[in-house]
Amino acid sequence: MLLARLRPGHLLRAALLRLPLPRGVGGGGEPARTPGTARAEQAHKVVASYKPSQFDKKILVWTGRFKTEEEIPPRIPPEMLDRARNKARVKACYIMIGLSIVACFAVIASAKKAAARHESLTSWNLAKKAKWRKEAALAAESKTK
Repeated sequence: MLLARLRPGHLLRAALLRLPLPRGVGGGGEPARTPGTARAEQAHKVVASYKPSQFDKKILVWTGRFKTEEEIPPRIPPEMLDRARNKARVKACYIMIGLSIVACFAVIASAKKAAARHESLTSWNLAKKAKWRKEAALAAESKTK
């Protein structure tokens, strides 16, 4: 194999020519690891690095992650809080959807009652404008006197 075979998704390899591989890629297509890499990754990975606020504690309890606020440790992983916030966001959305549906039915019931009393926005608007005309006429008469 003098030059490499070109296939999609494979690195260009040359048996006779030692071409430099892209940075961070070992011979098998995986990132190259040095002996100290594992220790360096562990040093940067902190398990519990976030101190939750009172609001965060309420979210953790409301989403069911902990039963009481006293059970929450002083430091928690940020991923735990992210999951709890997402769950709380979904719960809040479901509550708002339910309230919107209830409000729609309340408006429908109110509109049906108003229609039974022969009330409409048009009649209210006409009555309001007639009242304004009377007030304007009275104000004009009082100015002329």
